[in-house]
Amino acid sequence: MATASSPGTPQQPSTDKLVTVERPDDPRLADYTGLTDVELRRRREPAEGLFIAEGEKVIRRALHAGYEMRSMLLSAKWLDTMGDVIDEVPAPVYAVSPELAERVTGYHVHRGALASMQRKPLPTPEGLLAAARRVVIMESVNDHTNIGAIFRSAAALGMDAVLLSPDCADPLYRRSVKVSMGAVFAVPYARLTGWPRGLETVRDAGFPLLALTPDEKAVPLDTVATGGDRRTALMLGAEGSGLTSRALRAADDWVRIPMAHGVDSLNVGAAAAVAFYAIAR
Repeated sequence: MATASSPGTPQQPSTDKLVTVERPDDPRLADYTGLTDVELRRRREPAEGLFIAEGEKVIRRALHAGYEMRSMLLSAKWLDTMGDVIDEVPAPVYAVSPELAERVTGYHVHRGALASMQRKPLPTPEGLLAAARRVVIMESVNDHTNIGAIFRSAAALGMDAVLLSPDCADPLYRRSVKVSMGAVFAVPYARLTGWPRGLETVRDAGFPLLALTPDEKAVPLDTVATGGDRRTALMLGAEGSGLTSRALRAADDWVRIPMAHGVDSLNVGAAAAVAFYAIAR
């Protein structure tokens, strides 16, 4: 695995590894076409086993996490900054103008650096649960910004693993990766194959299922014993609708974050961060 030894320190790249591309329809740029077409990318990226990392820090974190680079797309001002990566990674590097990058991707690439990365096979839920103590379970969270925010909080606040219902959004979609600042590479995740039937896998592994909900029947989260070596699985629902009735029925306990000033609930990303902190304590 190649890693950059001195992030942020410009290093003149080997010019013989650079390929200057001047046409937006060049087939070598196929991985980067239509990045703003969400439906297209949702279908295409998992099917072709790729995802897009955007920005120097995210690219470096993807490499550090063991993802293989397929290629890199850079504007001229990023060539020196990414010089060590260019020299260490055996992948083609396409140098393009900012205008051409925008024509290919469909948006202005502010960070100037994109990389196409190869996906890795997902672990099984059983494998993740065997090594975890604190687990996040998301049901139908299909907003990529929320996915990225939840992964970032999970990584920062010590959650061990994430399990996704079959209809959750892709954590490796560009927006999710960008919002998480690469934290999607730090927390292992898997998809449950059935819902809510797949929750039995979690319960069989010794995890009580805690459903986070603003319902008045729920008990305050800080009154539930979750610390130390106790196994805990926290269930989060989609923005607005929350957990479905099926998920709530499958839970062992309902928990809530006490609210003040007449506020009924928090954004799911904010609620996740508060809940993770409470569980980690």
